[in-house]
Amino acid sequence: MSSIDWIVLILTLLSIVAYGLYKSKNVKTIDGYILSDRSLPWYTVGLSVMATQASAITFLSAPGLAYSSGMSFAQFYFGLPLAMIVLCITFVPIFHKLKVYTAYEFLEKRFDVKTRVLTAALFLLQRGISTGITIFAPAIILSTILKIDLTLTTIGIGSLVVIYTVYGGTKAVSYTQLLQMSIIFRRTVIGGSFGCAFIAPRYWV
Repeated sequence: MSSIDWIVLILTLLSIVAYGLYKSKNVKTIDGYILSDRSLPWYTVGLSVMATQASAITFLSAPGLAYSSGMSFAQFYFGLPLAMIVLCITFVPIFHKLKVYTAYEFLEKRFDVKTRVLTAALFLLQRGISTGITIFAPAIILSTILKIDLTLTTIGIGSLVVIYTVYGGTKAVSYTQLLQMSIIFRRTVIGGSFGCAFIAPRYWV
């Protein structure tokens, strides 16, 4: 990599973290940390959720899977908007009415604390393994490109995420993912879709 490549990479990473920390600098309460004082606009929440669903694994594994076994797996993503609508109609009003922070708090109110602990523990175990893979996959590519030890690359990526997540809570995560999603949307959705729809067919046999 050239010096310009290093500068762009470092500035991009620092800018994303700094942006999230700046947006969450006024977070002082637990309500602000977890719910962002209920002040986030709908489009920020929506794009943040989309960015969460489209992790590095999606962009690294989906093309290979499509090449090896076809695009049949893509039908899964068509059902996600419908699932979101169902959740917004059923669960979200209940959470809002009960003024609970998480689904696990709702389970405690509905059943008991044992149910909350069990479901929360299973979720943390699942997400812990999933997050580890999500960080490890791009770390393999970055370590190869940057010629840096894989362990150090993994720790570096994880540390950046931990910094703005722990410091700023939901608000920092939402705004950093909004920024990332805007980059992804411009690069892949607009550029990629345009290329597939209008440019690639000219070279088909």
